Amino acid sequence: MPLRTRHRWHAALTGLVALATAAVLSSATPATAADTWTEVGSDRADPLTESQGLTSVEVPANSANRYTGIGTIPLSVSTRGWNHVGDPDASYDGYYVEPYQADSGTAKMYRVQAPGGAWAEYVHTLSGGEALNNSWVAITPAGQWMLSGEWGTMTRFLVFPTPGVNASTSPSANLPQASTVTLDHAVRDVQGCDFVTATRLLCSSDDPAGTLFGITKPLLQIDLSAEPGATDVTGHVTALRQLPLRSSCSGTFEAEGIDYDRRTGTLRVIVVSPGFCVLTDSKTYRFTKG
Repeated sequence: MPLRTRHRWHAALTGLVALATAAVLSSATPATAADTWTEVGSDRADPLTESQGLTSVEVPANSANRYTGIGTIPLSVSTRGWNHVGDPDASYDGYYVEPYQADSGTAKMYRVQAPGGAWAEYVHTLSGGEALNNSWVAITPAGQWMLSGEWGTMTRFLVFPTPGVNASTSPSANLPQASTVTLDHAVRDVQGCDFVTATRLLCSSDDPAGTLFGITKPLLQIDLSAEPGATDVTGHVTALRQLPLRSSCSGTFEAEGIDYDRRTGTLRVIVVSPGFCVLTDSKTYRFTKG
């Protein structure tokens, strides 16, 4: 058989083997199903105290929902340079965590309230290449680990031991990054994420361009290969829908924080209206699955 012919046969056989292997893998590992979230209502979001993030709190029982905005930052915190608060989260045993950033520097701060009411601050020194922005936290259902994100176009989330919950953390020591969630698709300007299950996140993206998924301001679903912890995991990204963009004013909306309340199955996302209407018709939208 001529050399050229052998090369053609080799290439053809290689291609057939690859196709057969892909078929076997496809049947063995079916694609993760994407949830459908339907809008069921909305509430006005106050521009000073409900414009950055929100979370439902299970412990203590009958606790009110928590919100963040420029008006919720204590003066004693902002005067030390921590002048931006992001989307918070609460663990299922009652610890409440707010992410903070400064205009400049080499660190981020996580402000934690214990179930008994006492506050503590945990500072994380930036790793090489880590962005300064600190826009959200998402605590795993088991409570021991916490995800946090970076602003801009990213292909990762960062994993930390949950401050105050994980016994390895201390306010007097640096809060170290424990591992990384590597995403299979880039995401842009994620403002908040929350766990729906131990391996599924829902995230609100303020993406203004729409070039990554074909829509601006998408609601994203992230399916993890395993529960986050001290070992790196991967995440499969799916864009589910565009968040509601309705206002009496025209201009640029801003998608903000997100919360999933497992007690009611309700998803809530803040969308800030453009221009003057930020004061009048910014909304927290409510969704249910199906």
